[in-house]
Formats: sequence, structure tokens, C-alpha cells
Amino acid sequence: MTALPRLLMATALAALPILPAPVAAEDLIVGFTLDADTLDPANHRKRETETVIRNMYDGLLTRDADMLVVPEIAESMTQVSATEYDFKLRPGIRFHDGTEMTAEDVKFTLDRVVLDGGMGDGVTSPRQGLMGPIASVEVTAPDTVRITLKEPWPILPAMLPNQQIVSKAWVEKTGNDGVATAENGTGPFKLAEWRKGDALILERFEDYYGGAADIPPVGKACVDRVIFKIIPESASRVAALLAGEVHIINELPAFSIGQVESNEGTQVMTVNGTRSFFIAMNLEGEYFDDLKVRQAAAMAIDKQLIIDKILEGTASPIDGILSPDAFGASALPKVAHDPEKAMALLAEAGYPDGIDVTLDTEGAFKDTAEALASMLTKAGIRTTVVVGESAQLTDKWRTKGGAKSGDMYFSSWGNGSLDPFDIFTPTHKTNDRGNSAGYANPRLTRCWTAAAVELDVEKRRAMYREAELMINADQPYVYLWVPQDIYGVSKKVTGWQPSADSRINLHDACLN
Repeated sequence: MTALPRLLMATALAALPILPAPVAAEDLIVGFTLDADTLDPANHRKRETETVIRNMYDGLLTRDADMLVVPEIAESMTQVSATEYDFKLRPGIRFHDGTEMTAEDVKFTLDRVVLDGGMGDGVTSPRQGLMGPIASVEVTAPDTVRITLKEPWPILPAMLPNQQIVSKAWVEKTGNDGVATAENGTGPFKLAEWRKGDALILERFEDYYGGAADIPPVGKACVDRVIFKIIPESASRVAALLAGEVHIINELPAFSIGQVESNEGTQVMTVNGTRSFFIAMNLEGEYFDDLKVRQAAAMAIDKQLIIDKILEGTASPIDGILSPDAFGASALPKVAHDPEKAMALLAEAGYPDGIDVTLDTEGAFKDTAEALASMLTKAGIRTTVVVGESAQLTDKWRTKGGAKSGDMYFSSWGNGSLDPFDIFTPTHKTNDRGNSAGYANPRLTRCWTAAAVELDVEKRRAMYREAELMINADQPYVYLWVPQDIYGVSKKVTGWQPSADSRINLHDACLN
């Protein structure tokens, strides 16, 4: 059985808050934007939730900071055929309750995710789609699990880091409700306390097997405790960092970079992100079923100006859905910023006096949305920004197969695997959960469906270029940019670096 190679992803991210007490010198504190929705690895679809969970649970495979896939709980992987993969498990791995992890736990975990109703009581995991065309999971030896696919799916290794292993006996005893609020993983930290809306307090797991052999140092976590302190408001997170009350903050606003860099005890750390930002235009609504109107909206936006002036240069422009770092990404025709031509297109579409629309967004992006609205308005698309809560906007724009009631939606979609399958499917497949535009193109669907199972790397790359050219021409979204992930970090922190999949892996983080 051969060891799993390091796989490139291309083949297949104010008032200071009251801190929890006691705070010891060994506590590493993260000022974090959002609380976890759940602690159940099978029952969420949010990166912030996964960040917390992955400090307590490990998976068969993981990624290093350079986004290379490496073994974690698995000791090795063998591709037996185009549709069969064998995973040999590392010996001696224990759950936090002291019980030994077995191949049956791995099978149970994956079945719980991939099977219809796999979570019990008729509940299907919202992560099912991340696991692709898995036909079966079998225990073929006490230390070996075989995953069999319904059809070739070359990105299986790239997607497996998305799912962490749970204890079969513990889940069956605790039930889904218990798994949502407690934990029993094999990761470097275990849950000490969850103060919902305030803080998650984790403590080092002393019997940790050490983690991925390819991500040194291997061994127990460096710090005794980790605290995820929930601070949604950006100014408060920055203030807490500058005051030394937290050691790492995520989503550092670009306009605060200079403030953090000039502070003696803090620094800025960045990494290329994997989240594509765009404006969805409702193709089922009054105006945007007309290509000329969609093209006018695209021409109205000077994306480079926003990148330079609002995002402080910390983003890369895109002309399709893919990040420049994604597999299959290539240069595409650019839409020139041309407000006058945009107004002419509106007139050709029957709107010589322009149109009035709303632009939905979440509160965190209000300033950027206002800048976009100003540009649209100058081109005859008079735009009012409407701020909504995440859940409300999801119901309004992403109800699978349901009617959409808005005009435009400034939003984003993550692509942590950096494989096109992971972002094309939800955002451009007819009636899929992330298809905010209501876009439907059968030819496009045939193209990326074939690409998903194509084993020839260059053929697959060409298929995704064809898919990108299609959406570039159809313009169901105004494709904008992929921003860097920006962190503020205390200079007391050593051994930690950000990852493009937005994971904050604290196993190696130390405090000096």
C-alpha cells in the first residue's frame, strides 16, 4: 500500500468585550466573527463553524497551509481503480472520551453524511453534496476502509478534508441533539465550555496522536487552552487586538491594515482567499432576464477602483466564477468599465430612462455595496442598498427551486477545495442551493458534469475553460473579485500561519 502523496489542489479555503475567566498565560484567544452554528461535523455548511470543529475533530485527510492534501487519520491511500480508494488508518488514535477509533467509526461517519437519511429520523446531512458520487463505504480489514464511487470522481481526495470523523458509539448514544452541543473528536483540543454567543473554550487533549505527519511539528498542541471569543463587530475586534486582549482576529478590514501594522505588538498576515464575490441578478425578475441589462450592470462597475480604494489592493479581479488560483482558471474576456455604453444598452433593452432596483447584502458588506450602488446609479441603474440578515437573505435568494423576490444580491461563495466542481455546481446548476441568479443553461450543465468525472487532467482543464467562457458570455452574475483573507496577529504568536481555506488551525500555534 503506497503512502498518500502531497496532492496539489489543482488536481483534484469601542467597548472591549468581556473575556472568559480565568485567563491564564497559556490561553490563546481568537477574536472571531461568528459563533458556531453547531458542533456536529455532519450538520453545517458554514466556514466559521468548520473552523471551530476542525480544532476538535480530525479527518482522513487534511490540508497544509499551502493547500496541499496530506494524510491525517489515514496513514496511506491507495487508488485501487478509477472508482475505488483504500485508506489504511493510523493505529492508536483515541477519541476524547478515551475510546479507540476504529474503521467502523470511519464508515459510520461517512455513511452518516452520504446516505439519504443518514443522520437518522429521516434527516440527510447538508454536507452530502460535498462527498460526491460515493456508492459505498466498506471496512475491508480492521485498519482499512474502502470508498467506492458510482463513477470516476478525481477530486475525492481534495474533498475528504471537509469531513471529520466521529465516534459511532458516542453519536448513537448521544443523538443528533447531543452532538450539536457537545463533542467527542480525535483532534488536538477538546471542548471545555461553550458559552453560546460569547465564547468557545477548548483545552488541550493530552492523548492526541500528533496530527498529520507531513505538517510538523507532530505532537500535542502547544498551548493549554484556546478561546474563540465571538466579536462580530470589526472595530471591536481590532480594538481588542490592539489592546492585547486577543491574539488573532479574522476578517481584519482592509482599512485597518495600517493601524495594525503601525502598532508595536501586532502584525498583519494575509493569504490568497478562495471566496468569489459577485452580484447575482435575478433572471426570474422584471429586468435581468434581458442579456443587455445584465451586460449594462457589468459595464457599470469599475471593479479595479473598488479593489484599489476600498479593499486596499487586497483582492484579485475575476471575470468568471473561479479564483485565479483554482484548477482550470484561465484568462477570460474582460468587461470594460463603460457607463455610457451601459446606458445605451439599457435604452436598447427598452429602458431609455433607466431602471430602479434594490441591491441586497449583509451588514458586513454595506460600505462596499454602497460603492457598487453608486456606480450602478451613474450608469442608469438607480440602486438602493438593502441590508438583511444572512438567514433572511438565504431564504429570499437561495431557496432551492423557489422563486426569488429581489433584483440584485451582492454576495459570495467559497471554494475551499480550489476545484471548479465545488463552486460551479451550487452557483450555476439549475435550481441548486447557491444559484441566486436563477440561471439555467443545459449546455453548461453537460459541460461541467462531464468535467467532474474526466480523469485526463488537460481535458478536464479545457472543459472548465469552456464552462467559464459560457458564463462570461451569459453574464448571470457580475463577477467581481476574490479577496485575500486578512488577519491581525499578536507578535506573541509563533508557529501559526493562515490557510487559504479560512481554517484557523491552532495545533501548532504557540505564545511567547
